[in-house]
Amino acid sequence: MTLASKIIETERLTLRPFTLEDAEDVTNLCDNYNIYKTTLHIPYPYTLENAKEWISSHEINRKEDTLYQFAITDKDSGELYGSISLSNRKNHQNGEIAYWLGEEFWGRGFVTEASKAMIQFAFKEKNFHRVFAYHLKINPASGRVMKKCGMTYEGTQKDHIYKDGTFHDLYCYGIVNDK
Repeated sequence: MTLASKIIETERLTLRPFTLEDAEDVTNLCDNYNIYKTTLHIPYPYTLENAKEWISSHEINRKEDTLYQFAITDKDSGELYGSISLSNRKNHQNGEIAYWLGEEFWGRGFVTEASKAMIQFAFKEKNFHRVFAYHLKINPASGRVMKKCGMTYEGTQKDHIYKDGTFHDLYCYGIVNDK
């Protein structure tokens, strides 16, 4: 199975590659100030053009084997909930997990379930030694997800992110493959 067609299934979710047909749903989910303020790279307002450009970048990332990006969808209905990605830092045998979820789907454990699956993908299929993730101090729910996935708090990068005229602390979590 090629990475372009890679699908990961969990108890409630299907993680699959995005297609341009997802662009409108991505726009509807991401054009939300509450998502913007708690993420590092999502612009606001979020346009259909942002979504198309972002989805179009996935094929290049797959071909270059630098980033694996998956749509988080309902296993039964196929409804799009959000996104999860894993970078591939080949030289260091590690990668960063990053995710966003539509606000109406927060608090249901979807990101935890998807993140656990991505960690398994990283360790079992990609042979990574380590997986790490960051979250803004103002998003403690993301830190709770990381802890539920077995990640350990590794430190704070003080005033590391400048967003909307304010410096923000960035918290780092990681997990090592115990093979």
